Amino acid sequence: ELLGRVKLDAVFCRAMGKTISRAELAQALNLLLFADLLKRVPHAELYVVDKVRDGSKVYLDHGAVRTVAALDCGELPPGREAITRILEPLGYGESAQYQLTRLNMVGYSYCHLDNPETVAQFFVSELYPERFSPEFQSVTNTVIGSSVDPLDDTAKLLLDKLDRKQRLSAEEAVILLPCMTACFTRLHALPSLGQYQQLLRESAEMAWIATEGSAYNHVTDRVDDLDVLSAKQRALGRPLKHDIEVASFGSVKQTAYRADKHCVVMVDANDEAVLHEVPGSFIEFIQRDVIRVDGQSMIDLRFDAGNAQGIFKMTAQPAK
Repeated sequence: ELLGRVKLDAVFCRAMGKTISRAELAQALNLLLFADLLKRVPHAELYVVDKVRDGSKVYLDHGAVRTVAALDCGELPPGREAITRILEPLGYGESAQYQLTRLNMVGYSYCHLDNPETVAQFFVSELYPERFSPEFQSVTNTVIGSSVDPLDDTAKLLLDKLDRKQRLSAEEAVILLPCMTACFTRLHALPSLGQYQQLLRESAEMAWIATEGSAYNHVTDRVDDLDVLSAKQRALGRPLKHDIEVASFGSVKQTAYRADKHCVVMVDANDEAVLHEVPGSFIEFIQRDVIRVDGQSMIDLRFDAGNAQGIFKMTAQPAK
């Protein structure tokens, strides 16, 4: 089903052999995280259904994950290390850093070293609680401090082997893949309603992490003409961002749907369970032009801090 929805390089379309390369395993993880987002985001599923019906496929450009560098992260490494311990054995290398100053965060892009243009990138952001109030820091540490680690000893050994050998046996890959996928979700307990509202007053991004964790914040379809896509999506009445974000260097454009909302159960001040509506994830669209670098033509795989902060607003909501 996924192969019918996602455009893949021919190198990833072979029958499974005795060994699996790190690039194949990386793209398999991307496909599963894409599928998970579609289950959680009805408007993203609707977009993909329309695209496939029209005879086209999604081109996975990148997925975005949010992390928080709390003092207490429970069983997990702090901040982005919880994600990079997976990405690096898969063959990803950090390609750039982006100062997300308005959000008190830094974004890090990770590009695949073997297949940079055809394996989806990761954009991993890291939030710094020490830049907020003492009350905010306390709540953040309490919430994130309950995190559990889905990687058991076997998975950690397989990641180490993958890092050294750059491939695994098919049997080992089948064991490791679901363990890696399990890291991209909420791994801590839900906050209480009061804790959530405290976080939301200072950071919509931390409030989002509190309910969604390190799930795919968004997945991105790389398209040829963003203006044409935007006009079509608006005509369909889809929840599209009003503006197109244009990078300061001009060759990357981005827009997105606004995040779909869903309800979670939180405990209120009276210790009663209540349903509370929160923003979830969304789908983004990006146009990357071809540029000349050292006399060679290549797709511009860069991100832009201004674009990124504009896209972050897709999960924003007013504090109550």
